[in-house]
Amino acid sequence: MSGLPDAQLPGGPLPQAWQHCKEGLPLVSPQRKRQLRLLVVGSGLAGASAAATLAEQGYQVRLLSFHDSPRRAHSVAAQGGINAARPRAADGDSISRLFADTVRGGDFRAREAGCWRLAEISSGIIDQCVAQGVPFAREYGGSLATRNFGGALVSRTFYARGQTGQQLLYGAYQALMRQVAAGRVELLCRRDVLEIITVEGVARGVVARHLISGELEVHTAQAVLLASGGYSNVYFLSTNALKSNASAIWRAHRQGALLANPCFTQIHPTCIPSGDAYQSKLTLMSESLRNDGRVWLPLQPADPRPPAEIPEQERDYFLERLYPAYGNMVPRDLASRRARELCQAGHGVGPGGRSVYLDLRDAISSQGASTIESRYGNLLQMYERITGEDPYTTPLRIYPAPHYTMGGLWVDYRLMSSIPGLFVLGEANFSEHGANRLGASALMQGLADGYFIAPLTVTAWLAGHATPAIAADHPACREARARAAGRIAALLQVAGPRPVDAFHRELGAVMIERCGISRDAAGLRAGLAEVAALEQRFHAEVRLPGTAAGPNPELEKALRLEDFFGLAQLMLRDALAREESCGAHFREEHQTADGEARRDDSRFAHIAAWEHRGGADPVRHAEPLPFTSLEPSARSYR
Repeated sequence: MSGLPDAQLPGGPLPQAWQHCKEGLPLVSPQRKRQLRLLVVGSGLAGASAAATLAEQGYQVRLLSFHDSPRRAHSVAAQGGINAARPRAADGDSISRLFADTVRGGDFRAREAGCWRLAEISSGIIDQCVAQGVPFAREYGGSLATRNFGGALVSRTFYARGQTGQQLLYGAYQALMRQVAAGRVELLCRRDVLEIITVEGVARGVVARHLISGELEVHTAQAVLLASGGYSNVYFLSTNALKSNASAIWRAHRQGALLANPCFTQIHPTCIPSGDAYQSKLTLMSESLRNDGRVWLPLQPADPRPPAEIPEQERDYFLERLYPAYGNMVPRDLASRRARELCQAGHGVGPGGRSVYLDLRDAISSQGASTIESRYGNLLQMYERITGEDPYTTPLRIYPAPHYTMGGLWVDYRLMSSIPGLFVLGEANFSEHGANRLGASALMQGLADGYFIAPLTVTAWLAGHATPAIAADHPACREARARAAGRIAALLQVAGPRPVDAFHRELGAVMIERCGISRDAAGLRAGLAEVAALEQRFHAEVRLPGTAAGPNPELEKALRLEDFFGLAQLMLRDALAREESCGAHFREEHQTADGEARRDDSRFAHIAAWEHRGGADPVRHAEPLPFTSLEPSARSYR
């Protein structure tokens, strides 16, 4: 590959760019659509909405889901809400304000055109979901209710208590199952994608392992859409579901798809701290709690007193102190970094001093417990069940944890990767979030991609590319299947003494230490050596019980961990190459006197897109980021 493909960015003023783009996209006749098969990988918000919409247009769609039902996709775990720019008399929100917050929140490391399109589409997403029956919260008079989220001074987050992702996914699921019943979507559950099939450089299908039979299946199509989510489980302990993995995007990367900004990973500030060394995942507490909860720590280091016995004058409401304009609603990267710094300085509470307080006392006192219960009742009930503490009388204890990945496969403005015919949606692409995603923007992006963008741009690509159907015995299919079978056989033959999770825990410990909330050059170089050595030990010492036939959860874990090793090394390389601090990528060597991120726009105002080179070192390409509507400025929330 010689450099980057054309990003297909539109010309002209941003407010008209997407409309002009849509008007210029070629179409496919309804009769022709019925002859074309599309393959969608992933059944979360992006995948389910894309599959339903494309099938509604007339395409034959095959949807592969890792889960036993699309309703189990990780989108269901999103809690707090979905952003949308809908003008309100209370604060006068607008498309331009959401656009500005998105670009600035991402620390000027995202494309302006994509951010504007996302803000422009956002209101239509709410209309679509309301029409589907999504039970958004409403004001007494019947209008849709909103609340604040970090990084914004306006109330633009629409929500369904603490179940917004679940309710949105149910809406997309209903639309999907309508198409399944109509015979236009073939839904195949319990499939784990292990390889991407390309024919003459064009994506034509995937190889997937049936998780019940163990059979390696070949699925072909005229175009492939990956909507398989993010890769935060590279850290082992994260807020992601245990089975969330990076195999689909990593295998696409190894087949030629560029991977962009892999080091841009978000550490969420409001998670329940780990209970012990054997915990398998972390639980997210919605950022929406910061609307009514105040974050604080004792002024006295290692204060042994329970929170109720610490008087007001001996409490440090550190986010309100450091960022008076935004207070507790600062973006996630800032809240996480400040919490970690104070805990490291000895002010942390709870076991090991690895927690901060999120206190609802003042909100309950002024608004009443019933009001707080109506907003967050299911979240607080979940917290009490996990911790055994009553959050209505005792402050919640929270700590930052890996959550969302802004990096992902590089895509152009039309959501196509550097492999023609391979489209990437939702968290699987590198998106419009730049170096730091604003809270409540993930659901917005996934549904924008699935309902409104991909159905148009996939059609436009198909209109200009004749891709005759290929059979499962095509040489490219046989080769891809053989690659997957070879990987499985090699792992099963090791017969070492250690289980997969032991290696994954070690990898997670390295990554959170070397490439977590903060990074430095020496630590990143050490991390590269540590991950490479750990990968060698894994291939020499891992033990997998069972066989390739039938269910084998340990084999599933080993396959995804093998991919995480490669991804982890690319994340470390990317963080080392980006000699600046921006958003969630905080390099200790590049900070201001007051501890804030120091960008280097002269050298790093670009998207870093990495090209796989087999046994050689990967090649880093750069897509410049011109700014015509917003002048890059110091990102300040003080």
